[in-house]
Amino acid sequence: MTTDFGSFRNFDGLRRTIRSAARHLKPPPNLKPSEWAEQNVRVPIGNAVPGLIRFDHAPYQREPLDMTANPECQRITLMWSAQVGKTMLALCAQAFKIGQDPQSQIMMQPSQGDLSTWIETKFNPLVESNDQLQTLIAKPRGREGVNNQRMKSYPGGFLMFSWSGSPKTMRGRSAPFIVCDETDGYDKSQEGHPVSLLWQRAATFGDRRKLLEISTPTIKNASWIEDSYVQGDQRHFYVPCPSCDHRQQLVWSSVIWDEDQPETAKYTCTGCGVMWTDGERIAAIRRGEWRGEREFRGHASYHLNELYSCFRKLGDIAQSFLEKKRSGDLQTFVNVSLAETWEESGDSVDQDMLETRAEDWGETWPAEVVVVVAGVDVQDDRLELELVGIGRDEETWSLEYMVLPGDPSSPQVWADLDAVIFATYEAADGRELGVRATCIDTGGHHTQATYRYIKTRESRRVFGIKGVGGEGRPLVGRPSKNNIGKVRLYPLGADTAKELVYGRLKITDPGPGYCHFPDNRDSEYFLQLTAEQLVTRYVRGHAKRQWTKKRRRNEALDVRCYAMAALYISGLNVNILADKIADQRIDGNGKKAESRKRPANQRKPGGFVNNWR
Repeated sequence: MTTDFGSFRNFDGLRRTIRSAARHLKPPPNLKPSEWAEQNVRVPIGNAVPGLIRFDHAPYQREPLDMTANPECQRITLMWSAQVGKTMLALCAQAFKIGQDPQSQIMMQPSQGDLSTWIETKFNPLVESNDQLQTLIAKPRGREGVNNQRMKSYPGGFLMFSWSGSPKTMRGRSAPFIVCDETDGYDKSQEGHPVSLLWQRAATFGDRRKLLEISTPTIKNASWIEDSYVQGDQRHFYVPCPSCDHRQQLVWSSVIWDEDQPETAKYTCTGCGVMWTDGERIAAIRRGEWRGEREFRGHASYHLNELYSCFRKLGDIAQSFLEKKRSGDLQTFVNVSLAETWEESGDSVDQDMLETRAEDWGETWPAEVVVVVAGVDVQDDRLELELVGIGRDEETWSLEYMVLPGDPSSPQVWADLDAVIFATYEAADGRELGVRATCIDTGGHHTQATYRYIKTRESRRVFGIKGVGGEGRPLVGRPSKNNIGKVRLYPLGADTAKELVYGRLKITDPGPGYCHFPDNRDSEYFLQLTAEQLVTRYVRGHAKRQWTKKRRRNEALDVRCYAMAALYISGLNVNILADKIADQRIDGNGKKAESRKRPANQRKPGGFVNNWR
């Protein structure tokens, strides 16, 4: 029996339908994820190297990516630094599970904001740059599937989204392929760690299930990604020396530079001692290979630091190290650049030590102060605030600590606050100083009144903040107006802020990051400033680091955290401003400008009711 297709009125349409069906019947070529990605994945414009992805620019990505399709591997752990392409690796793995080996997936981020940012700035741009993915993923508001902020469907599966702070987004969800990004920033629930919960729910898929977990590490003995890495086969990327061919890991202790000249940084071979240029380092990386320290038993774990980035110069990394060291924030460098956990030298600060180093800087504010920021805490019967002077390299001076009595539900106490933060002050060198940015906590008392105050003053750099607990959170997150006051509300990483402040308080020599205090401050201030300590507790066998109070009142610590948040939200570059002030201090005769005292009607300071590696 034969069919006369010419009798069909829409013969061309029928032919296209048959051809389309035939393509779906044809089995796809047997490609590894890295091979498929180099043929199909286009890096969006705006990245360092747009166009079809090439793993020659990051050869260490190839093996872990291919592991996501290896039937003998069920778990892949990446304890990686920033700037080495871990996000792109995850995107390629997810794209492979859409375009080549269709199956359902789950993507988890630390918070809803992190998830929204990832979808909008990472996933969606990748899909828009790749025609195949656009064709496969259902259209928004289309009839053939789902495409929203909770799920995206495609032939053969779906990609569901979840975040650690919402148990609802995890319950009842299961998929054979799970990607957990920035796991050290996850909030643990009473049910357990979010990664463990998702992994357990995927057990119904048996040997087909796969977990890709990615993060920079945080604190020693409290880092999920480090614990997971240690459980795996602990792979390092070995590269050959261009001179002696000795294969070695790239380690920070082998980076050297001339004193005060980080731009001269070079890498020193651990075998022959020859110093490599950046070009030689990159050439060595392209010839590198992964080696495990333990037997592979289904769990491949990889460690990689920023020295392996082909897009970063050693000089830039060295400069970053020096800046973090000067500001007392080495933890960030160790976590983010070296991908190593940070081990605290001490969990608390001695208030007696701080009190004994108080200074007499006279009737005027120190000339070293470049900008002034404020932190405000709202209580039931008062406002407490601190004016903090910021100098070069974030050296700080506690200029004022005030308690403004009054009911925050009435306007008078807020008028008193206006009189403080919108006043003009004078420094010892005669400069007029105003408060450049203010942060007010909205998460405690009188939230509605606080919103009303902030709403009409946002244009004057008065910011609303709300503390968010949990390790690994940024000091200040992206603002949102999803609140009853419709103000720009910034999430404050409370643990991160306290770690920053305590790190600065431990600096003993004046200079970068050092904290100055006036000698008219009473002991209660210092007791409040040091009222908390960081302790490690074990919950269901897992280490959990928590800030706990040594005493009930801690307002001085809180407002200092808020003031530092104000500095970072404002985006002020203190060092550039310091350079401008230094230029202005010299008059036409090459003499410094004459210092002046503040007028008597302006407020006076006071009045409170290491070398590494």
